Amino acid sequence: MNDTATTTEERGHIDRPLFVAVMLLVAFGIVMVYSASAVMATHHMDNSTYFLGRQVVYAIIGIVIMMIVSRIDYHIFQNSAVVWAILGISFAGLLLCHTPLGATINGASRWIRLGPITVQPAEAVKVTLIIWLSYSLAKKSSRIKSFSIGFLPHLLVPGVLMFACMLQPDFGTTVVIALLTFSLLFIAGAKVGYIMVAGIVAAPITYLLATGSEYRFRRLLTFLDPLATRYGDGYQLTQSLFGFGSGGLTGVGIGDGLQKFLFLPEAHNDFISSIIAEELGVIGIWMTMLLCAVVVGRGILIGFRARDEFGSFIASGLSILLGIQVLANMGVAMGLLPTKGLNLPFVSFGGSALVFSLAAIGVLLSISRGGRVRQSQEMETSQSNWSSKGNVRKADRVGSEGVV
Repeated sequence: MNDTATTTEERGHIDRPLFVAVMLLVAFGIVMVYSASAVMATHHMDNSTYFLGRQVVYAIIGIVIMMIVSRIDYHIFQNSAVVWAILGISFAGLLLCHTPLGATINGASRWIRLGPITVQPAEAVKVTLIIWLSYSLAKKSSRIKSFSIGFLPHLLVPGVLMFACMLQPDFGTTVVIALLTFSLLFIAGAKVGYIMVAGIVAAPITYLLATGSEYRFRRLLTFLDPLATRYGDGYQLTQSLFGFGSGGLTGVGIGDGLQKFLFLPEAHNDFISSIIAEELGVIGIWMTMLLCAVVVGRGILIGFRARDEFGSFIASGLSILLGIQVLANMGVAMGLLPTKGLNLPFVSFGGSALVFSLAAIGVLLSISRGGRVRQSQEMETSQSNWSSKGNVRKADRVGSEGVV
């Protein structure tokens, strides 16, 4: 295959199941954000479409970025200047949250306010950390078993980011960063013993962080028995469980749910899966989970098909990130995990989360193009080998017949 043909094929193919599943989730999210937020928007903003309009704008911006990124060769992130620049910018964003540009909501300084736009840098940190880890792990793949070169440096940078997140405080993002780091180290082939020791050391630190703060400790107690504080700390989780319980198999119908009538806080955001369960029932939740599973599964498959370790690490990391957020969001809403603010990818309201999630999909689509090219080249090589063997066998037969 000549270079022109390869370039054309790279630019002409993306992972269609992944693309379709993401588009369906985004469209579904827009519908559910409107259904979950219309009453609150009318009550607080005097405009029932306030959140709907913003979500549509975020979706359009995110889709445009996704398509642009999908056309860019992902190897651009193997340039040390590029990868350190995007990591540095996202880290600077975490620090800017503590400046006059920062916005404090419910006691947490996690946002930067730029006029009418509010940005959450932690969403960018998750993606850029995966890219940096993939770059560094691929670069040091031959020495990944070494503690001083292959393991320890890949704890220092995430450690700095986790410390910055805890200053906000953002315990959820801190845990996600830790899980991503250990997952990619394991995939890259770091010694399991090192990872286990690091996990053992991190366990008591995590416990102290979870119980050392009064409001986080109350959340743990609420998780253990939400009905005991039904009208206090357990109110949000209790209302979420009511939503799941009242939906039944098919739900009460889109727009007919009751929890969004100012009963369930953050109905359009962290607890949107409760609204889905109430209005669309078990079937709606399972369909949402199925689409999310397609996205995560195709991402993992892209990682397996990637032409190099770098692409494989990025695809695996982004897939794990999306999977963690889906499980965490639904687990919290169902009372299976302690309450923590993590959105449902592509569905929950939120500009930063939606835009950076779609940008991550753009990277996966870019990697999928390369993987398809590699598959095509392997098939052509295989066919060529079979043809060569066939010609050899044919020549042997002709030679044998000539001898006879």
